[in-house]
Amino acid sequence: MSKIISIHSFRGGTGKSNTSANLSALMAADGLRVCVVDTDIQSPGIHVLLGLQEEDMKLTLNDYLWGRCDIKDAAYDVTANVGEGIKGKLFLVPSSIKVSDIARILREHYDVGLLNDGFQRLIEALNLDVLVVDTHPGLNDETLLSIAISDSLAIIMRPDQQDFQGTSVTVEVARKLDVPRMVLIVNKTPTIFDMDQVRRRVEQTYNCEVAAVLPHSDEMMALASEGVFVVKFPKHSIANQLREVARSLVNG
Repeated sequence: MSKIISIHSFRGGTGKSNTSANLSALMAADGLRVCVVDTDIQSPGIHVLLGLQEEDMKLTLNDYLWGRCDIKDAAYDVTANVGEGIKGKLFLVPSSIKVSDIARILREHYDVGLLNDGFQRLIEALNLDVLVVDTHPGLNDETLLSIAISDSLAIIMRPDQQDFQGTSVTVEVARKLDVPRMVLIVNKTPTIFDMDQVRRRVEQTYNCEVAAVLPHSDEMMALASEGVFVVKFPKHSIANQLREVARSLVNG
């Protein structure tokens, strides 16, 4: 049975899209058929990580939301872009990065209900095992819908006081929406911190499973979004942790 997994954060800058790309690539590497939908329409970017060039984005999620195409026509096979060792398939439905399209979304909004219909259409048309939703930071109609229809929700946060406060709101909302599975991923943790202590603090604060505590990585910073980290550094400790998270989200 297909699963919908949403990757969310209360604030921008947590590494949400990077985590979405890495988890999706790991699921595809395990032989699954995976599609990522970039619903961060106001500030899209996961297409860069997955090697999809602007000139190749003939149709986007925006076109589907405006009734110009079926959503499957805006899905691109990016398996070969990601690198070798992908046994399954990885697709991406990007959002438009054209200034005029972003401005139109901000000005006119869109029918959020179309997203739910589109997700189901993608699952059927592409015969997906997993649909990964890279959400917009914060809470709005789109993120509430994505959370509500998800089988699993991964909330990305940093060990930062603002993130602690914002994440508590997201956790509470997810509980009220009865999300079947919710985990926290603590990202960009300073290496001088005691990782076990960070895990205990976060778990006690939210009474929620912490799937991983990921340290700040110079290698990831140096990669600068030119590719998917877990493919470039498959034996890195971060890649090993994310591999466990990916399998847990699919199988848990």
